[in-house]
Amino acid sequence: MAQDWVAAGEMLWAAKTPQWGIWGLPESDLHLLPDDMTGLQALELGCGTGYVSGWMARRGARVTGIDISTAQLATARRLAALHGADIEFREGNAEAVGFAPNTFDFAISEYGAAIWCDPDIWLREAWQVLRPGGRLVFLGNHPLTIVCTDDRGSPCDFTLHRTYRGLKGADWTEVEIEPGGIEFNRTMSEWMALFRNIGFEVENYLELFAPAHVTEDQFSIPAEWAKRYPSEQVWILNKPNTARNR
Repeated sequence: MAQDWVAAGEMLWAAKTPQWGIWGLPESDLHLLPDDMTGLQALELGCGTGYVSGWMARRGARVTGIDISTAQLATARRLAALHGADIEFREGNAEAVGFAPNTFDFAISEYGAAIWCDPDIWLREAWQVLRPGGRLVFLGNHPLTIVCTDDRGSPCDFTLHRTYRGLKGADWTEVEIEPGGIEFNRTMSEWMALFRNIGFEVENYLELFAPAHVTEDQFSIPAEWAKRYPSEQVWILNKPNTARNR
């Protein structure tokens, strides 16, 4: 599906300031990136067309983006060259990035690894490659978007179609409407238990809603639904300064 993301990648590379998630929420509201990243080693996990990597490079970071899609990386490299961004893009799996422990100061995933990789695996991998004191930020679908979506893959509605208890995600590969991939997610308590087990500390948690002025639906999320319920979530995690690799 790499061709489906080229136009959006071009638009977001050209954006003067970061805008996050499916609703394009401004960085000035969310504060997902440090204002000054000069000298930081930064990693984007599941970088796609690489626009988040581009935003970090503009703030002074030395950036590596990793993605499993050859075609996505071709777009990322083309756009990085177009915008004069010096970024290393690697083809690889965010569940096994291949970097030495304690390599990065900051890691991020907007969708990408955040929903398409097994959190029991990729979060441990992120822990390993972050230095003590490092930060991980990831943004993906809120669990409510899954439990409010029926088995056909219809847009979210105001009915609970799926069981929340024990939620692990959803398989969209065989749904009738807009089939996709296998999406990972967790209940809130299971996210917290996983972070605690790995060793991450939660710095902040955000639930994202559609802005009041938005009228167009995005993907399978109706705008009116997302004004009332959070369609996306952001976890901001820290690896403590005293942490040892696990």
